[in-house]
Amino acid sequence: MRAIQVDRHGGPEVLTLVEVPDPEPGPNQLLVDIDAVGVNFIDTYFRTGTYPRPVPYIPGSEGTGVVAEIGSEVTGFAVGDRVAWAAGPNSYAPRAVVDEAVAVAVPGDIDPAVAASALLQGMTAHYLIESVYRPEPGETILVHAGAGGVGLLLTQLAAARDIRVITTVSTDEKETLSRGAGAWEVLRYGDHLAERVRELTGGEGVAAVYDGVGAATFDASLAALRVRGMLALFGAASGPVPPVDLQRLNAAGSVFVTRPNIAHYTRDRAELDWRAGDIFEAVADGSLTVRVGATYPLAEAEQAHRDLESRKTTGSIVLLP
Repeated sequence: MRAIQVDRHGGPEVLTLVEVPDPEPGPNQLLVDIDAVGVNFIDTYFRTGTYPRPVPYIPGSEGTGVVAEIGSEVTGFAVGDRVAWAAGPNSYAPRAVVDEAVAVAVPGDIDPAVAASALLQGMTAHYLIESVYRPEPGETILVHAGAGGVGLLLTQLAAARDIRVITTVSTDEKETLSRGAGAWEVLRYGDHLAERVRELTGGEGVAAVYDGVGAATFDASLAALRVRGMLALFGAASGPVPPVDLQRLNAAGSVFVTRPNIAHYTRDRAELDWRAGDIFEAVADGSLTVRVGATYPLAEAEQAHRDLESRKTTGSIVLLP
């Protein structure tokens, strides 16, 4: 089959379409005919070598499709089932082998492009607001990249609970999208961001900052927190944050900083089913909207990465094999 492969670490140009052997499932695995693949920043971290992974490899950890074959010890799925996953390697391909332990069932009426991109970003938004810091109604939070995939979902989940959401965006178009998701106020990035946040909160600061941008926003995020506030640094779209002097947390108001990882918030089957079930149920009943901002043929994975890293896109990005 033809799949995208990374044979050396580097820029988007290392994503090449090559011929590879068809995968075969092991005893506890599913062979899936892929309908759509989610493209995420974690894919770029592996591609550049920021997160180590031996080369060559087929990138991609998120996707959806139909089960074509099951391993001898699989009990929870059957041939023909629609499934999705957020931790299945080698997804930039028309077929992939997925461990039964990370696969979840997809309701039949959810579009494949939505199903392919709802799980990783949706469960990220879910664990951030449910488990990392759960804001109370009336509290104010700051969400960076408010028109990105996680940002739009996190804003909707928070606004539905009467939480005031301040977001940051870079363009008027993104501001419109963020407000449509329920943002209370939308700000531009800049030197005075923390001051503006404090003005909006009567000088107090926000209860929590959810920051997937990283290096470019970390200082403002820290300065925008109220006393004993929580900074959840869940990504590094602008690059990793340099080492931090812990005394800064004292000076900022005895604040907390955490660097969560979705793997640590989906540690067992019950937790995975809870988060995935909540997201797919909300998508199916229309209470949560997943914006698919762009789709690309599998062969154009390089361009998809370029657009993602330049932050030209909104919502989620999907590859179609």
